[in-house]
Amino acid sequence: MALEAWGSDKDLFSSGAAERIDDLELMREPLANPGKVIRKLRGTMVEHMAALPKDGPARRKKAARSKDSDDTTPARKAKPVAKPPPKPKPRPDRSALAGAEAALTDAEERHESERAALAKRQAELDRERRKLEVDQARERDKLDRKVAAARNKYDRAMQAWRDD
Repeated sequence: MALEAWGSDKDLFSSGAAERIDDLELMREPLANPGKVIRKLRGTMVEHMAALPKDGPARRKKAARSKDSDDTTPARKAKPVAKPPPKPKPRPDRSALAGAEAALTDAEERHESERAALAKRQAELDRERRKLEVDQARERDKLDRKVAAARNKYDRAMQAWRDD
């Protein structure tokens, strides 16, 4: 989660750019906001500079240059001080994307709930239809028997009338 939050695809912990924190005071805010980048200063600039390795890349380059130069080379002219590089552009705001994704998730959950309610209503209607079909079949059988009995009685009466 930390790599994703900082926008990195490299393991910042193995390279030494990040380290595990055990200080409860420093952990309180990040644990309350998982997935969110929390920036905390853990010392002064002097302390940060003092913590840098004594033979860092800049000092190694300077030492290599001084070894390469000899006393016979003319003194170099002082170069003008370069402007510091411009600040990098801030990362794009992700809030619109997060809002759209949250809306999509909410809609999918609502759609699933509506489909489940519709399926429940459909099952109730299916049960009601089957009960209605059974009731109607019973009524039809009863009426068919009455019609058959009445037809039988009528046929006998017709037969007796013809015989007379």
